[in-house]
Amino acid sequence: MNASAELLKELRIDRTAPAPGGPSPSRRWLWIVIGLVLALLLALGIGALLGGKPPVTVQTAPVVAMAQAGADSSSVLDASGYVVARRMATVSAKITGKVREVMIEEGMRVEEGQVMATLDPIDANAQRSLNAAQLDAARSQTVGLQAQLRQAEAEAGRLQSLVGQQLVSRSQYDQAVAARDSLRAQLTTARHNAKVAQDALAIADLGVDNNVVRAPFSGVVTAKAAQPGEIVSPLSAGGGFTRTGIGTIVDMESLEVEVEVGEAFIGRVQPQMPVEIVLNAYPDWKIPGHVIAIIPTADRGKATVKVRVALEAKDPRIVPEMGVRVSFLEKAAATGAEAPKGVRVPAAAIVERDGKQVAFVLQADDKVKQRPLEVGQVLAKDKQVLSGLSAGQTVVLSPAAELKDGDKVTLEGAKK
Repeated sequence: MNASAELLKELRIDRTAPAPGGPSPSRRWLWIVIGLVLALLLALGIGALLGGKPPVTVQTAPVVAMAQAGADSSSVLDASGYVVARRMATVSAKITGKVREVMIEEGMRVEEGQVMATLDPIDANAQRSLNAAQLDAARSQTVGLQAQLRQAEAEAGRLQSLVGQQLVSRSQYDQAVAARDSLRAQLTTARHNAKVAQDALAIADLGVDNNVVRAPFSGVVTAKAAQPGEIVSPLSAGGGFTRTGIGTIVDMESLEVEVEVGEAFIGRVQPQMPVEIVLNAYPDWKIPGHVIAIIPTADRGKATVKVRVALEAKDPRIVPEMGVRVSFLEKAAATGAEAPKGVRVPAAAIVERDGKQVAFVLQADDKVKQRPLEVGQVLAKDKQVLSGLSAGQTVVLSPAAELKDGDKVTLEGAKK
């Protein structure tokens, strides 16, 4: 029995003993995690050694030779403004009346004297008919008095010969002369009345003509303000149902540009100074122009001075109230003079590093090279660089403080 019990004890499984052939499962997982961490650290180290820090996203601009910067001139000042018309009018009738017909539409070209609208002329026609009748009556009265005067003059002439022969009394002759003179005075008055009636008729004709609204000058209709049946008046009647105009026309030949220049920079602007005008609607179209005049007053609130600029090119694309950008140009040097030195780069590309002015040039391998610069004069938003850069290179705009020589960059908006 004892021997059998001992054999059974030997056949029991000891669960507290370590499993043969390796470590426990918990230790195996621990080693796996440690291995993965070491592999990740090793990969990061290799990546840092091979690729360096990730590329910096930048904006760039080309370096331009001074001769190409403005062809014959360079900008000394930039300002914004608007296209305005020196000749623009809101056309209205001279009298108050009801619109009968409107003959214009927006965008339509009209010539000087062309009929734009007509008013109902019933009142003016009635007044003209009355004045015409009065003129006819005055003329008829004049004709009647002329006939009576001829008879009175003949009667006075006969009595004058008879009174000399003492065949009629002197009193009869005097009565005939008085009648003749009275008719002469009445005829003079009738002729004046006829002249007054004729003048009144002419005024009535003007009243009829005032019911026709004509264009004061040639131009393009930019607004149509009235419709048939509405009441128009040259003066506001104080209510919301009376129009004060028929339409607005603009003389496109009188277009120019008005810009506001800050008081601190107005000294750079001179009359007849050449300018370059760029419309906001057409940014690639450069229009030549020149300064017409500097308005001799300043805006106290904005500290600006208004400058009038002429457009030397006329085009249907240029319309009033368009926004523009005006570059005031410095005249080119005389023929045979020495060409300007250096290149022209945006001022934003030049930064200071270790007390020196530098720029970062983009290389073929998408890395940047720091270049020390010798900077010349300021040219509006650009600067003249006398040495350190050459035309055709590409520089980084507004380089970040952490950007260093040899760093890899990528262009903003480029596909990765």
